[in-house]
Amino acid sequence: MEPFIMNNIIKYFLDHSGYARMQDLKEASFHTRDIAKLLKEGKIEKIKPGYYRLTDMNHPDHIPQSFIDIAHLIPKGVICLLSALEYYNLTTFNPPEVYVAIPQSEKFPKMKYPPIRGYYFPKRFYSEGIEYIESNNIKIKIYSAEKSIADMFRYRKKLGEDIAIEALKTYLARKGANINRLYEYAETCQVKTVMNPYIKAIVG
Repeated sequence: MEPFIMNNIIKYFLDHSGYARMQDLKEASFHTRDIAKLLKEGKIEKIKPGYYRLTDMNHPDHIPQSFIDIAHLIPKGVICLLSALEYYNLTTFNPPEVYVAIPQSEKFPKMKYPPIRGYYFPKRFYSEGIEYIESNNIKIKIYSAEKSIADMFRYRKKLGEDIAIEALKTYLARKGANINRLYEYAETCQVKTVMNPYIKAIVG
């Protein structure tokens, strides 16, 4: 491959936040054999059929690459539960998968990367508490710390009550902890009666 062709393809990726679909690359007059060569050389990688990203991406250290991939691959996906708790430093658990919530009406796409654990949230649980983190003009949906804690109590039997309690204790020990917001999302997630004794015991 001629260097200028490779540079033009790389520039196309950079102009599109590091991501591109094969269909768009073809429409931009890039040949599939050149894409295949970049893939073989490790300059780009496939994250799902027909969807690629640059291998070397520069993002803020605190934003995992997997979060950014999900923002591209699952537009309605929201980082949730253990992955959200890890992002907010509310758990010592390091999940091997990215926990993602989508509305019940949606479907998860087939993906090569990143590994995900998907959850279908009913509307009343999905729509509340969504916040955004941004990287290179890409907006990533993630539940707030308070909503993530409430969700963990909602899934405590499946994911571990000890993790939910650890997250709650860590949050309440922080300066600026908002107990009113915590109760608000506890009520939204229908776990207020479960969380209330723990909150009272921790706060005193």
